[in-house]
Amino acid sequence: MLQHVLIGIGAGAASALLSVASIFGPPTAVLLVIFASLPVMIAAIGWSHRAALVAIATSGVIMFALFNFKVAIAIALTVGLPAWWLGYLALLARPASDNTLEWYPVGGLVFWAALLGGATIAFALPFYGTDEASLQASLRAVIERAIRMRAGTGAGGPLTLPGVADPESLVNFFVFIAPFMSAMASTVINLLNLWLAGLIVRISGRLTRPWPDIPAMQFPRYAFAIAAIALAASFVPDIVGIFAGIFATVTMIAYGALGLAVLHAVSRGMKNRSFVLSSIYFGFLLLSMRQGWPIMMLSLIGLADAAFNLRARFTAWRGQPPAHT
Repeated sequence: MLQHVLIGIGAGAASALLSVASIFGPPTAVLLVIFASLPVMIAAIGWSHRAALVAIATSGVIMFALFNFKVAIAIALTVGLPAWWLGYLALLARPASDNTLEWYPVGGLVFWAALLGGATIAFALPFYGTDEASLQASLRAVIERAIRMRAGTGAGGPLTLPGVADPESLVNFFVFIAPFMSAMASTVINLLNLWLAGLIVRISGRLTRPWPDIPAMQFPRYAFAIAAIALAASFVPDIVGIFAGIFATVTMIAYGALGLAVLHAVSRGMKNRSFVLSSIYFGFLLLSMRQGWPIMMLSLIGLADAAFNLRARFTAWRGQPPAHT
């Protein structure tokens, strides 16, 4: 128990350090906040969820000492608790009929990572506004301030961007997509940290559950219902539609991850598989920087697999592929 407490204290201090460095460090240090939840996840998966709770408390005390109570609570709710819950689920198991353990499915972890990514942004939005008009006004002020700081024009200076003839239209676009892009980024960060935490704990030899067969993951039955309800509710006007749009976005990102799992599964046994997958990833990243359709394509593949079991059909068509790659 003492070891778990000490690990939790160290993980909490590391998490707080990453958050603080992103605020007070150089501009490039803002990327450190991406990994603020990683120490908490490592503590949860490598030791226990109790160690992660100690980490959250430690990080909260440090943030309270450096800032105030609101900042400490915000960091605990947006960084610590999602990491704790994902770590807790990752070690959740129940006895199976063959006297082995049935571990919490990896598809459920991925979907939870998406829901928590959406919940993090949904929690933050009321601080900017409680209706669509006030929310957009606050986001506009933040975006315009960032543009003026980059251009060096001062608080009252004109909006200017190199190579952009109509910066006002670009600001309007950023204001519209900001909540959804933030939710997307939050989901990807959760998934990245969950994978990294599992990998680090596995390398250290402390991973108690078997490494999951990620290309074979299946989403829980409720996943499609949540995605459909969120998508339908996103057409409701005002703040309700924005909140629903956030969860529609993160569920589509989750199905995009499922689409990647489908590509990994159907490529098993393929000649030059590594080259094919590397090319797909490179092309996906390159195109996604400028266009959104590659993400939608992956989401559609994931949705089609959930509806029609594409992987099982492909496996039956070509025979059983080599396992676990």
